[in-house]
Amino acid sequence: MTSGISQTGPEVGEVLPNKENKYTVSKDELPLHCPMNGMSLWNSHPRVYIKMKDGQGKCPYCGAEYQLKSE
Repeated sequence: MTSGISQTGPEVGEVLPNKENKYTVSKDELPLHCPMNGMSLWNSHPRVYIKMKDGQGKCPYCGAEYQLKSE
């Protein structure tokens, strides 16, 4: 029996958590949390909201860095 969750690779449109170390985000994605929407959660950490200071933020769990796009 399968659960419908791929544990061998990403589904189409899915972002692998902790694959990248730096992400550029837009104002539309605020408030920002890590893992972000579209990331597979089965092998990641609990959702935590990222505090953005001067357009930058960092996840305390995985160390992913977030940069707000300049418009």
